[in-house]
Amino acid sequence: MVPVLVINLARSPERWDAIRQTATGLDLRRVEGVDGGAIAREEWSAIDRERFRARHGRIVTPGEYGCYRSHLAALATVVAEGVDVAVIAEDDIVLNDRLGERAAALFAGVEEPRLVKLVNHRTTGFLEKGVTAAGDAYGRCLFGPLGSAACYAVNRSGAQRLVETLATMWLPWDVALERGWATGVATYTTREPLVAFSTHRARSTITASYAHTKLPTLQRRRAFSFRARDFLRRAGYALEAA
Repeated sequence: MVPVLVINLARSPERWDAIRQTATGLDLRRVEGVDGGAIAREEWSAIDRERFRARHGRIVTPGEYGCYRSHLAALATVVAEGVDVAVIAEDDIVLNDRLGERAAALFAGVEEPRLVKLVNHRTTGFLEKGVTAAGDAYGRCLFGPLGSAACYAVNRSGAQRLVETLATMWLPWDVALERGWATGVATYTTREPLVAFSTHRARSTITASYAHTKLPTLQRRRAFSFRARDFLRRAGYALEAA
């Protein structure tokens, strides 16, 4: 059975209780989330703040830092426990009893490091690369970022590669995760979401607004240049053969 690792902060027990109610028939496991707001900024580790400012045009929020470290901890758990394939989820989604079966089908016969996003905010320019035995089409998108790292499936070799290549934070987790051309992990998304967002989505534990974190427009020129280059890399990656 494919385990579902759910990232949950100690201060959010109601979210864990809610997601457990949707986990019928699943091997559900809780991963203690890192509360970035409870860690002094000077104690943050493995983060390149200047590169984040240059590439993303903002300053890092405590919630983003905690999110990044939480997902790395979940991936490290996949590696440490020797799990073949796992689903990693945040605690603001609604699970379903077919999730494990459908996630496993996305990795049938796969030996390469692979990651498949199972829900996004947008999938503009989707290019199909295959259809699983469970009937789920998967592929890549010409445009992005797709938004959200709320739920994705990964195999052990993919988790290991991500732990290594994304060890130092210089982008938000959801942006860094889907840059398969940079991580070396074959990265896809399903055409249709395999899970839904819950009502907890409206009350983010990462940040309420990013407006106050943005640099002045002239200071974001390097970020605009980086995004333009990534746009071209993403398009080329999406156009690759399956």
